[in-house]
Amino acid sequence: MKAVGVDMIETERVAQSVARFGDRFLQRVYTERELAYCRGQINSLAARWAAKEATAKALGTGIGEVGWREIEVVSEANRRPILQLHGAAAALAAQLGLTDFAVSLSHTKEYAIAFVVGE
Repeated sequence: MKAVGVDMIETERVAQSVARFGDRFLQRVYTERELAYCRGQINSLAARWAAKEATAKALGTGIGEVGWREIEVVSEANRRPILQLHGAAAALAAQLGLTDFAVSLSHTKEYAIAFVVGE
């Protein structure tokens, strides 16, 4: 394990952003594949938000240095989450020698949490 990041968010924060900014918020933060998988489910969106933040922490940077959509959480057929990096996030991971990531997501009605390990 070379890098680790964790983040937790209140699901209500994501719900409020969706209610206030709608598609503009969703398109700025989430990829098309993430939106298709989540189908508007706030808990799933919040878990992916937390994963993006946790990944940025594992990379040793804030979300400002990498774009929201450069960190993507997709799911395999068995629904296991997979982290895929693009653009500046992928370049930074390569610079740090991080070639493989594991991500774990969990949520309740009130909170979502993500844990990311980079090797």
